[in-house]
Amino acid sequence: MGSRKFKSAEKRKEERKSLYIARLRNVPTSPRKMRLVADLVRGMDADKALHVLQHTQKDAAENVYKLLRSAIANWEVKNEGARIEDNQLYIKQIMVDGGRMLKRIQPAPQGRAHRIRKRSNHVTLILGNRIEEIEKAAGDTENISANDNSNL
Repeated sequence: MGSRKFKSAEKRKEERKSLYIARLRNVPTSPRKMRLVADLVRGMDADKALHVLQHTQKDAAENVYKLLRSAIANWEVKNEGARIEDNQLYIKQIMVDGGRMLKRIQPAPQGRAHRIRKRSNHVTLILGNRIEEIEKAAGDTENISANDNSNL
């Protein structure tokens, strides 16, 4: 492996350390129905989203609730000893993509057949930490102002 490729791989590895991801694959619900629930919680704080999902009547809400619990558990593994309340976790990104489609046939009049498409989906949830992002943004602005002063 060349040095450029190695450096970019190390950079990607460092960036993934601060990402807290959970994925749910092949959920037997149509992506359209799952997106309704995903849109409810996108951008919310993690604890508030858990409460919203618990009290939502849709069946897809149960799957997203379990997925959010899994993402929080992934965060706890990477940050041992840290409290969730102190870190202001929020749903940074939630994506619902179409999964595989099972194609079935339903009899129709006059010897014909209609195709039934049983859809499934994949859900990806990424948690963010508001405190880390604020510190990162503050560090970036300090670097920019230091560069501006050096140019003068």
